[in-house]
Amino acid sequence: QVQLVESGGGLVQAGGSLRLSCAASGRTFSTYVMGWFRQAPGKEREFVSALSRSGDTPYYSDSVKGRFTISRDNAKRTVYLQMNNLKPEDTALYYCAGRIAWAYSTVPSHYDLWGGGAQVTVAS
Repeated sequence: QVQLVESGGGLVQAGGSLRLSCAASGRTFSTYVMGWFRQAPGKEREFVSALSRSGDTPYYSDSVKGRFTISRDNAKRTVYLQMNNLKPEDTALYYCAGRIAWAYSTVPSHYDLWGGGAQVTVAS
């Protein structure tokens, strides 16, 4: 069973950058489509980004397109989310997720694995 652990969250000023990492245990990481979601207090969990199994096809929500970059290193069993030009509305608990499928999805219930989350707080 693959387990996911996020790291790299923190407090940053608006306009700053953070990079989240999500490390996976197990040897089947490359068979998972990987995604990032976020959840702000009182709001539903929302899709942020996803990446194909090979890492060559990224997907982004409109709210982060052009500011966030997803990548993965299958040899290190790690997926990353580089977040630039952060805004206060990006403040949330960020989760990485894995899906055993060929296609990505923006629906949280379509993902099979979840990490515990990393808090990102952007101060204005």
